Amino acid sequence: MKLTKTISMLETGEPVRIVALGDSLTTGWMARKGFLDFLSEMLKRKYPSCKVTIINRGIPGDTAEGGLLRLRYDVLDHDPDLVFIQFGLNDAFSGVNPGRFESTVREMVGQIRSDTDAEILIITSVPVVYERMDEIADDFYGRLEAVAASEGLAIVRVHRYWMEKIEQGLEFRSLVQGDQVHPNVEGYRLMAEAIMGSF
Repeated sequence: MKLTKTISMLETGEPVRIVALGDSLTTGWMARKGFLDFLSEMLKRKYPSCKVTIINRGIPGDTAEGGLLRLRYDVLDHDPDLVFIQFGLNDAFSGVNPGRFESTVREMVGQIRSDTDAEILIITSVPVVYERMDEIADDFYGRLEAVAASEGLAIVRVHRYWMEKIEQGLEFRSLVQGDQVHPNVEGYRLMAEAIMGSF
């Protein structure tokens, strides 16, 4: 699924408002540049005449349910042209039922579609290198993929993109902060690189 309308607006220089709803990865937690900063730069390089506004509505520690609760004020009231939805890891490791997570994301998508003409891009989070934790995270990422498939939405599989780069020789530790989860500046750049594939 392509972001056809958004790409057309970027190409013709129409103003584009992107609202990014998510957790600490959307915020750009503890890094001087997050993926939204890099994405803004990359979009302007690819579409020199574009006029892009990116509104960062990431909250560290937030879950999909939290995103749904603040959807009106943080997203819909901004009349976006494109909405990013990026949740998963906090849900996965705070005991949220995977089915509930999926239904919450579906409800988010439904509200965005009923209240705006915005396109929607679902973004998975980073891979988790600990085996049991990775299995849990993958279940939640699979739920996001299921929503994207059934709703006809574009999706960026950041976790897979990272793993492809790691399998090609990139060191995982070179992409993350000391907690081995949150990206560092280079990790956020790689996230933006993955997301640019949709544009």
